Amino acid sequence: QVHLVESGGGLVQAGGSLRLSCLTSVSILSFKFMGWYRQAPGKQRELVASIASGGSTNYADSVQGRFTISRDNAKSTVYLQMNGLKPEDTAVYYCYSETFLHFKNWGQGTQVTVSS
Repeated sequence: QVHLVESGGGLVQAGGSLRLSCLTSVSILSFKFMGWYRQAPGKQRELVASIASGGSTNYADSVQGRFTISRDNAKSTVYLQMNGLKPEDTAVYYCYSETFLHFKNWGQGTQVTVSS
């Protein structure tokens, strides 16, 4: 069974930075995609960023140019570097993995709060 453990959330002022980490219990290369979703209160969960097994990345328009997804295969960890944070980035951020058979696993979530 795949386990995903997020860390790195917290409270930051607008314009600040945070780095989220997602540690997996299996090799990152086992997955077709890994990445991050977020869910703000009263809103649907939305995809923030993803990284494919081949290394290509994808970002939501709202974070393009501010957030960077990366991975360390040796550490089985995916990162989300978030710069220029805005109050509208406040949400619970969930790490996910998707297998080549399109099965998703989720982390427990980490809260990111950006104050104005």
